Amino acid sequence: MLKELYIENLVVIEKATINFSDGFNVFTGETGAGKSILINGINAILGQRVSKDIVRSGAKKSIINALFDDVSQGVKVLLNEIGIECDDGNIVLEREISSDGKSVARVNGRAVSASSLREIGLMLVDIHGQHDNILLLDSAKHLEILDSFGGLEEDLSEYRALFKELQETSRSIKKLSNESVQRDIRMSYLNDVINEIGSLKIESETEDDAIESEFNLANNAVSLLNSLRVSDSFLSGDDSNDGALLALSTVKDILGSNADLFSDLEPLAQRLDSAIIEISDIRDELLRLSGRLDIDSDRFAYISSRRDDLIKIKKKYGPSLKDVLSRLDSFSNELLELSGVYDQLDKIAVRRDELLKEVSKKAKEITKKREATAKEFTKSVVSQLQFLNMERVEFSVQFEKGKLTSNGLEKAQFLISANPGEEPKPISKIASGGELSRIMLALKCVIAHKDNTPVMIFDEIDTGVSGKAAQRIGQKLKELSKNRQVLCVTHLSQIAAFADMHFLIEKKMSDNSTSTSVIPLDFEARKAEIARIMSGDKITNATLKSAEDLLLSSRL
Repeated sequence: MLKELYIENLVVIEKATINFSDGFNVFTGETGAGKSILINGINAILGQRVSKDIVRSGAKKSIINALFDDVSQGVKVLLNEIGIECDDGNIVLEREISSDGKSVARVNGRAVSASSLREIGLMLVDIHGQHDNILLLDSAKHLEILDSFGGLEEDLSEYRALFKELQETSRSIKKLSNESVQRDIRMSYLNDVINEIGSLKIESETEDDAIESEFNLANNAVSLLNSLRVSDSFLSGDDSNDGALLALSTVKDILGSNADLFSDLEPLAQRLDSAIIEISDIRDELLRLSGRLDIDSDRFAYISSRRDDLIKIKKKYGPSLKDVLSRLDSFSNELLELSGVYDQLDKIAVRRDELLKEVSKKAKEITKKREATAKEFTKSVVSQLQFLNMERVEFSVQFEKGKLTSNGLEKAQFLISANPGEEPKPISKIASGGELSRIMLALKCVIAHKDNTPVMIFDEIDTGVSGKAAQRIGQKLKELSKNRQVLCVTHLSQIAAFADMHFLIEKKMSDNSTSTSVIPLDFEARKAEIARIMSGDKITNATLKSAEDLLLSSRL
């Protein structure tokens, strides 16, 4: 409950402390006295957006404090989440608005953001003003009201989670499908490169070096073989010469045959013998090497072709064979990943179909619950409207089926006929200002048992009504206040008379300044104020007596 409200330097209110009753509280006063300022102050404390214009002229800042007691467990949990303790169930909301437009919000002395204050405020106070009557004309709000009455919040939460997943899955499919053309082009290119490189069956990153070496040898084999043959002829001899081996052997024999005569020739002969053996080995090696240079023409053709292929592939994807093989691995992995997209797309499509079935099933379940809820809702609203002096009213909920949305399969619109013989039509087309006020109050009463908000504020709920209808509104507000605290700004005596606590908003002029006071009224002061509301400035004994009778009868 809202126990106390403190206001300082708020427009024309210099200072005011208001202590509320737990039941039905009303505010009355002359037009322009500042009743709307009071509502603005409460809106500020609930975290709504404020302007620096609300700071009293000449003051540095406005201060609004509100004390709430016995707050719900939900509020305590919310406070705990933002690090604020509330062990005794009491909280103080505070808002300071500077003349430069800056503002500070606090809860139990701790600074919080305006959004946090607003989140807390939504759990503490439900403010109904003329703006809500305008919202009632918006059929988009009708489904929300119906769902609140039916307690479908949990069903809708589950449904919206599934619907959101369905939307995200559909977007993923669309994105992947839109990218398919570019993906196919890329995959085709990767396939061509992989096939081109793979067809060469490259043995290793150094194969090109081995091929180049073999090619160079084979390419120069003829000239090398000729050189080896010439060298062999010089060593072994041919038709035109005896060769070095024969010459050396002759010289060795000559020196050996004369060694007996000249002993110094013996060592020389032995050295020549060693040289002959070495040169003979050299000749044998030349013959062996000559055999290696006998290159097969088919092998040379293969080596030449292989060399050309490796040079081309390195030029295209190199520069080295190592780079070519690295590119092959990279492209193979990319192709595998891109190919997996189609598998992924198939899986996502399967999940989308599953979700579509789940969402459709859940939406149909909600539709059935809404149709059942609408019957009970209609009866409750009609009952409330009849009490509010709309005895011949007809009210119904019209559903319009459509495609799946975040709200389900249907839209809802409230239809009403306030006069006998008239076909029910949308509220926006036939409801007057007074009827809108009563319809909104009826709806508030109908869904009140579903709403745990402890404080309800009605700003000029009496717009466009008078007489018996006004009295019934007063009775209904009084009835609401039995289970929650009700605050009401009114211009009607029939409503004010039902209050448990009556406050007068009074404006005074002094020394070229204006100030507004909030004054709690006792029984005699209430008589005077209600008499003023009934008859204006000309208060007579008769109007005072009428005011007293109204007050006494409202207590019954």
